[in-house]
Amino acid sequence: MLLDLRENCQSVNAERWFVMRDLKRWNALLPAWRQLGDAGFEVFTPMQEVLVSVKGAARRVSRPYIQDLLFVHSTRDRLDPEVAKTPTLQYRYAKGLGYKTPMIVPDRQMDNFVKAVTAVSTPVYICPSEVTESMVGSSVRVIGGPLEGCDGRLLSVQGTRRKRLFVTIPNLVAASVEVEPDYLQIMK
Repeated sequence: MLLDLRENCQSVNAERWFVMRDLKRWNALLPAWRQLGDAGFEVFTPMQEVLVSVKGAARRVSRPYIQDLLFVHSTRDRLDPEVAKTPTLQYRYAKGLGYKTPMIVPDRQMDNFVKAVTAVSTPVYICPSEVTESMVGSSVRVIGGPLEGCDGRLLSVQGTRRKRLFVTIPNLVAASVEVEPDYLQIMK
C-alpha cells in the first residue's frame, strides 16, 4: 500500500488533490485559496460563516474553518511554479513516505467530502481527534436528496434525534451534516 501511494505521489503529470498550507494572516487581502482560484486552479477550503464587526456593524462573512488548510486539484508540474513564486504557500508533507512527499487525498474521498459540506448550508466541522469510536456508528450511503451518493458513518450526538452523516479526510478535517433518515442506506 505504501509503495503504491509513494509511486502515485511522485507522478508529476497526474491530477491529484494536493494538501497545501497558506501561511498568510487571516485578514490578508489575497489568501492563497483565492489567489490559486484566480490563476485557474480548482481549490477547496472548508468555509464557515462568522459574524464580524465592520465599522461598528455586524456582518456575516465566510472564512476558512482552518486558516492554513486548502486542497488544490492539479498536477504537480503545474502547481510547483505557483508554490515557488509564493513564499507563504507550501505543500503539506506525508510522514513516513520519504523525503518531501506531498500529502494527497484520493479523488473519491475528496469528492465525497466536498459534496457533503457544500450541499448543506451549515456543516459542523469537527477536529478528527475529538471524535471517539463510541460516537461513530454504522457505515451508510445516502440514496436521494442533495447528498445522494455520499458515503460516511452515522454520528450520534447526545441529546438529539436527528441523523447526522459524518464524513472525514483522515488526520485533517471532519464534518457532520444533517441528513433525512429516509435517504440512508446501511452498508455492509
